[in-house]
Formats: sequence, structure tokens, C-alpha cells
Amino acid sequence: LVSLFTSDLMVGLVVMPPAMLNQLYGHWVLQGDFCSLWASFDVMCCSASILNLCIISLDRYLLIISPLKYKLRMTTCRALWLILATWTVAALASFLPI
Repeated sequence: LVSLFTSDLMVGLVVMPPAMLNQLYGHWVLQGDFCSLWASFDVMCCSASILNLCIISLDRYLLIISPLKYKLRMTTCRALWLILATWTVAALASFLPI
């Protein structure tokens, strides 16, 4: 949940203010190089948010189908690896193409 909060907070603090300026002025008012960086952060934060929701759903599914084995399957180390994988996939999907 903290990872989901972080991704949504980054959308609100990093992505939304330049998008708001773009809507208010009707054109991109910041430097051109910043546009690519902003687009990459936009894709990364939104992808991380969606992937975090998928991981949370998977976690809840595993808890429901086998509650007695859940603690053996979902360790702290495994949860940290899932969070790291989520952010890595989101970063690769955003910064490499853009």
C-alpha cells in the first residue's frame, strides 16, 4: 500500500502541475527537454500505480485461496522483491522508449 501511495503521490506532485500549466496556457510553457522527462515520469508513475494495484490484487487472491499457507508464501523479502519488480518494470517501460 505504501508503494501505491508513493506512485499516486508522485502523480500528484510531479506529473499534475506541468499538466495543469499546459491546460491553463494552452501550450507547453516549460523547456523542451523537460517535456520528455515529464512524459517519462507520467508513464512511469501511472504504470507503477496500475502495477501496484495488480500486485495488491494478487496478494489478496493468495490470502483468500490459501489462508494457512499465506505466511509461508508471502514473506517480507518476497513482498519487497515484488515492489522492486513493479517499479523496475514501470521505469523500463517509461524511460527506455521515451
